[in-house]
Amino acid sequence: MEVLNLEFLLITRFQHLMMQSLLRCPNGHTLCSKCQSKVHHCSICHHELRNIRCLALERIAESLELPCRYRDLGCSDILSYQGRLRHERCCRFRPYNCPYAGAECPVTGDIPFLVAHLKSDHKVDMHDGCAFNHRYVKLNPQDIESATWMLTVFNCYGYQFCLHFEAFNLGMAPVYIAFIRFMGDDCDARKFAYSLEVGAKGRKLTWQGIPRSIRDSHTKVRDAMDGLIIQRSMALFLSGGNRQELKLKVAGRIWKEQTKEAAIRAPQEHT
Repeated sequence: MEVLNLEFLLITRFQHLMMQSLLRCPNGHTLCSKCQSKVHHCSICHHELRNIRCLALERIAESLELPCRYRDLGCSDILSYQGRLRHERCCRFRPYNCPYAGAECPVTGDIPFLVAHLKSDHKVDMHDGCAFNHRYVKLNPQDIESATWMLTVFNCYGYQFCLHFEAFNLGMAPVYIAFIRFMGDDCDARKFAYSLEVGAKGRKLTWQGIPRSIRDSHTKVRDAMDGLIIQRSMALFLSGGNRQELKLKVAGRIWKEQTKEAAIRAPQEHT
């Protein structure tokens, strides 16, 4: 049986699918509760809007099966009206936010687009390889507000990884944090692990973890302290000199975690 496509009935004047409760003006023109929060009068007849639900249209909406709005990006799911709204909030094909931490960049897109965007618009350094030795220099490390450094992007195993180094206050104590984010979804990020270390004068601080997906903002990762934490006094000590200038070398590597299947297969291949 052919299914009648009624999706056009649910498109608002703001050109998006109606969400949440479906409402109507006293003359029968429809809108959703999200749109009602933006306007006070009907866009067609200009009648004052009230909270009048359009039950007939809600029943039509409940019977619809709709494709995900991200179908052009690869999602093939067909969903109920209410299920589509829930699905799209966490669809793995939804665009990623720009991972640039130096400003709240509004750009979104897929990973190849964001890699090109980071390189051309944010002038981010791009490196090939899974091991690195990165040096951070700051002439005035006491100025915590201006001590946020942007990421460096590493191409490794066919993916991109973002190395962040950032200063912030942990309570009243100024600290630095270094961590890696994965440019992709969390399910792929869990296939990898990384280590970071700083050291000098016979001292060494190390960290090992799993990269967080860029679905998690750099602020979320930082506030969770999911990375290598270095107190400012220790960072300046490791920098040498008169402790007035930050010269910190962060070394690290990224590797692919061995899956359970590979771990079981490896001994068999040597028998």
